[in-house]
Amino acid sequence: MSGGERLIYLPLGGAGEVGMNAYVYGYGKPGKERLILVDLGVTFPDMDSTPGVDLIMPDMSWLIDRADQLEAILITHGHEDHIGGLGHFWNQLRVPVYCRKFTGHLAHRKMEERGADPEQICIVDAFPETIEAGPFGLSFLPVSHSIPESSALIIDTPVGRIVHTGDFKLDGAPVVGEAFDPELWHDIAGDGVKVLTCDSTNIVVPHPGRSESTLGPNIRKLVAESSGMVVATTFASNVARVKTLAEAGRDAGRSVCLMGRAMLRMVSVAVETGVLTDFPPVISHEEAEDIPRENLMLIVTGSQGERRAASAQLSRGKYLGMKLAEGDTFLFSSKTIPGNERSVLGIVNAYSEMGVNVIDDTSSSYHVSGHANRPDLEAVHDLMRPQMLVPMHGEHRMLRRHMEVAEEKGISSIVATNGTMLDLTGDTPRVAEHVETGRVYLDGTQLIGALDGVVRGRIRMALNGHVLLTVILDEEDEPLGDPWAESMGLAETGRSKASLVELIESEAGQFMARADDKVLLDDDKLDAGLRRVARQVCVEEIGKKPEVTVVISRLA
Repeated sequence: MSGGERLIYLPLGGAGEVGMNAYVYGYGKPGKERLILVDLGVTFPDMDSTPGVDLIMPDMSWLIDRADQLEAILITHGHEDHIGGLGHFWNQLRVPVYCRKFTGHLAHRKMEERGADPEQICIVDAFPETIEAGPFGLSFLPVSHSIPESSALIIDTPVGRIVHTGDFKLDGAPVVGEAFDPELWHDIAGDGVKVLTCDSTNIVVPHPGRSESTLGPNIRKLVAESSGMVVATTFASNVARVKTLAEAGRDAGRSVCLMGRAMLRMVSVAVETGVLTDFPPVISHEEAEDIPRENLMLIVTGSQGERRAASAQLSRGKYLGMKLAEGDTFLFSSKTIPGNERSVLGIVNAYSEMGVNVIDDTSSSYHVSGHANRPDLEAVHDLMRPQMLVPMHGEHRMLRRHMEVAEEKGISSIVATNGTMLDLTGDTPRVAEHVETGRVYLDGTQLIGALDGVVRGRIRMALNGHVLLTVILDEEDEPLGDPWAESMGLAETGRSKASLVELIESEAGQFMARADDKVLLDDDKLDAGLRRVARQVCVEEIGKKPEVTVVISRLA
């Protein structure tokens, strides 16, 4: 270590989970390192654990407190779990954002939506173009993935080269975008790489990954042999798949219509930036209404069961004038992300009730992953010959298995989950310290902390129901009239068959009548007593202990 400087790596999101990626690298004297941030993503809520929340983002407090040490933000590709938090946090970080052209168009929109300065988006070409950011030399290295212009990052530091893979797969024929180039990667490795920070998503998949181009024949055959209308859904960002689906529709003599804002936006950006060429002609949804259904193919959003997306709305009836009918075919050209199974299954069953033929990815004929499987990851290990491997982008079981695979090949490795800072200066990675990190929720228009209690309170109300109990005391601090109650999310009657609200009001009135001056003059004691009464009635009548809000009004 020269002059006491150190090279550090700190995941704030994406390590120990799939999604919400945010990785910090730094070099310099401890506590005074110059920093870069790789990716700034989001993950998505669910009704069980985060009801009502719009987005979940990494807690960036550690980096915001050190914003004066930050040199740059680099975005590897345009998926939401890598770019979705950019607009939300840029105003607190305020440094240039570097990315390639396709990603830059998406980033520009993210910044505008959140009132951040879109002129801070700096478009750069792929390697060999180099960006200088403090002590770092940075280049974007093209990789194959399920969105155009994905990139690994070459991070040259005073103590050696880091290759941060981003999300990637080994695909020599990705349909759209750049093929994986092993010769280029071999040249990048040179005499070896100090650190390979590597995607771990598919480390547990034992067989080699398949190319995106292998899907074309299967999809063309399915569309050609289907009767009625054909509807297909996939990730909107996977424009290679969208192109394959559209070509299958065209080849079958069908008019093709894209439906869903995300689908239209992604294709538009891909065409505008030149990464998508020769896309089949499409028609508008108004034109689609006049096409015989056996001559029509829709490509729609909502592969993960999103309630407001086109797939879900079609399953509930009509969407933009279109409606599925018995004999139609619906294709999920996608894999269901863990956690979304219930939503997707609801759509599948709704289509089944309509008599629609639903085809999913059970046969693996209509979808391939955008992430490298274990044999592919091992091939990259051999190609790069890293001194150290740091697993990232994956749940803990994935990170741990990736570490084991690396160590089996004699590569020094360690698992670092969110908040674990590694010192990468020496010959082996070591834990330098742990920093406090977590999650931040976008709830409506506000960012709230995971420990703020907002979501926890919402869950309690959802589980237990709510009672509002109001009492009024006169100028002499005596009860004025009877208490009154309102309930939400609770049964109207219980074991006694009497009105639950009236029972609460009766018991609360008796409590007020019995209460002495110590209670009646003390809002805290009165509040506690009335809460206890309301809950006791609910437990006895309906077996629930609701959340209770007591409103005490004093005329004095």
